[in-house]
Amino acid sequence: MKMTFYGQFVAGEDQESIRPLIQHNRAFGVGSILDYGVEEDLTPEEAEREEMESCTSASERDGHGTSKREKQFQAHRAFGDRRDGVVSTRTYFYASEAKCDSHMETFLHCIEASGGASEDGFSAIKLTALGRPQFLLRFSDVLTKWRRFFHQMAAEQGKAGLAAMDTKLEVAALQESMVKMGITSRMEIEKWFTVETLGVSGTLDLLDWGSLIDSRTELSRHLVVPNMQTGQLEPLLSRFTEEEERQMTRMLQRMDVLAKKASEVGVRLMVDAEQTYFQPAISRLTLEMQRRFNVERPLIFNTYQCYLKDTYDNVTLDVELARREGWCFGAKLVRGAYMAQERARALEIGYEDPINPTYEATNAMYHRCLNYVLEELKHNARAAVMVASHNEDTVRFTLCRMEELGLHPADCQVYFGQLLGQAGYPVYKYVPYGPVMEVLPYLSRRALENSGVMKGAQREWQLLWQELKRRLRTGSLFHHPA
Repeated sequence: MKMTFYGQFVAGEDQESIRPLIQHNRAFGVGSILDYGVEEDLTPEEAEREEMESCTSASERDGHGTSKREKQFQAHRAFGDRRDGVVSTRTYFYASEAKCDSHMETFLHCIEASGGASEDGFSAIKLTALGRPQFLLRFSDVLTKWRRFFHQMAAEQGKAGLAAMDTKLEVAALQESMVKMGITSRMEIEKWFTVETLGVSGTLDLLDWGSLIDSRTELSRHLVVPNMQTGQLEPLLSRFTEEEERQMTRMLQRMDVLAKKASEVGVRLMVDAEQTYFQPAISRLTLEMQRRFNVERPLIFNTYQCYLKDTYDNVTLDVELARREGWCFGAKLVRGAYMAQERARALEIGYEDPINPTYEATNAMYHRCLNYVLEELKHNARAAVMVASHNEDTVRFTLCRMEELGLHPADCQVYFGQLLGQAGYPVYKYVPYGPVMEVLPYLSRRALENSGVMKGAQREWQLLWQELKRRLRTGSLFHHPA
């Protein structure tokens, strides 16, 4: 295995064995995103059972209770094995709080390894490894309902169809509507929207709206929203049991431990994107980490999947939030890893397909989001983006826009997840590592991806051959950037 697939895809078994490869890559201008590639070897039946148990409450499992979450944010047995149709990313299933602690320790070792092997490394983490996914489902459901309620109120005020950052509600009209719906009393609602919380504009946007359910406000305990199916008002935040509260607290504590370690050793932390039914919660928790740790530089990077229809709205909202609150925006832009699974799930369960309709639409979304972030980088030297794309057109687009905007490679605001290491641009590659036998489940799924990879590899060989010939002509073959 070490001479074949393991040697091709995995850097080594432990911190010491990967160090030579990381340093060798660094000499050629290529940085590393360390990723501990261990994955449990579960059968589909075992994965399904663990997923259903960890995504539902005890009362739901024994038949005495029903979930009030929308069906998109409920566990469905047919899609219990989240590895199905996903070959390019690792998948974690919840077993116990002790197992989550073990995952945290693994991530800590990975962060330490990255810090010990280079001065400018990244490390990747997944939040589904750090806690019970039921919490992520419930929190995602809350965030989605609250945003939908905002757009419902916007439609009532004749503002449907505007971009997220352009949509502003008239506070006076909003108060009147919420009183009429029976959500709260006039006296109570005046406490929600004050000059101290919203300023003097008389309007509020989606960021103001989102702050109303911030966990730090007492108000969140009183909010209700209309159920779109029944028309009845329901609590937005239904009570967690004591055990669920403890699980949520432990997930947040584990995230805090990892962010502190990353800050301590100078490693930037990439929070991977996951399925859409987890992602609203993952993004919100990542923002909380960015608020705390991205004070002087972008230490925590959130990941945006550009095959999703709402990605541009999410990027623009998060950039604006960073501006208002004064922390450093850090983003990784990808196309996405769960398309087939997401499409099948939406069709089977019966909710709107979250994926862009065509490949061309996804490319347009990627470039639109990237252009917006690059514009922000022009005016904000403390923001950064990772262009994680194998797409040659996207790389060329990025280089062109950087030149037009006056963004220089030496500023290290734009990182590439693929080519250009020799051209003086900061380039990084994922570096999976871990013991041979424990990495095999992950590798077996990467093998399935290999036929598709080869098509892209042929183009890479052409580019490398062109670069080699250019260097031979210019005599620069053995001159590497410092």
